[in-house]
Amino acid sequence: MKDILPDLCDLYPEHLQIADPVFKSYGKKSHFNGEVVTVSCFEDNSRVRELVGTPGNGKVLVVDGGGSVRRALLGDMLAEKAANNGWEGIVIYGAIRDVAAQSQVNLGIHALNAHPMPTEKRGLGEVGKTLKFAGITVQPGDQIYCDLNGIAVAKQPLAMPKN
Repeated sequence: MKDILPDLCDLYPEHLQIADPVFKSYGKKSHFNGEVVTVSCFEDNSRVRELVGTPGNGKVLVVDGGGSVRRALLGDMLAEKAANNGWEGIVIYGAIRDVAAQSQVNLGIHALNAHPMPTEKRGLGEVGKTLKFAGITVQPGDQIYCDLNGIAVAKQPLAMPKN
């Protein structure tokens, strides 16, 4: 598949915010994009679990985990649930686990790093708030574009480059 971010940056430089290059790609889908759904949670993936259980067609879940890499906010079972519910991908400003299994799930996954420790389930987290991390500001309804070159956010959908 052709990289999309370099072409989008060439075509729409004034419409894009580019995330600092701190994310790694873990999912089977290395290129993904969609409408942003946001969740803010710190070392508790209760809200992530709830959201991946809902229909996600055309959407990307963006999770602000406060940059913590001490607890994994996404494991293989939740990734599989997200893929089965049609989510395009998940971007986590935090850690994931079950890396080998997640690499086989048909989902785009970008995260800071991997860590084997699960989160505590305390029911904490906020859905639908504006997130600020890695040099970008992300709001629900924004469009996010991810590939192996990085992550870009736009306020409206952008016409994808032709191959």
